[in-house]
Amino acid sequence: MELVYIVILLALILYNGLGMLVGRARAAHGVKAPAITGPEEFERTFRTHQNTLESLIVFVPAVWIFGTVVDPLWAAILGLVYLVGRIVYARGYIGAAEQRGPGMMISFIANVVLILGSLIGLIVTMM
Repeated sequence: MELVYIVILLALILYNGLGMLVGRARAAHGVKAPAITGPEEFERTFRTHQNTLESLIVFVPAVWIFGTVVDPLWAAILGLVYLVGRIVYARGYIGAAEQRGPGMMISFIANVVLILGSLIGLIVTMM
């Protein structure tokens, strides 16, 4: 499970890094807290951070359960796929909103596999 824990921590580091980008975007575009609207460049950076938080709510328990009930190595691998997806998403979305799709799909599919795999693993364990 150590690999799963490392992947979860990497996801949290990514989230914190995106938060730092929001702070930098606030300064660059003169968007003072608590405002969450401003120039489109700021709003894309802010939404990238918020959307990653929304995705983490699904990812963390799904990867943890998958690692516990199915296989920790596969959980870590799927977790890395999720992380790559979030990085691709962030780079795309911050650059131009219409470029967010591929990264969103990669992380979404990783989350779906983790959720369904966990559910199947639990059902098999209970039988």
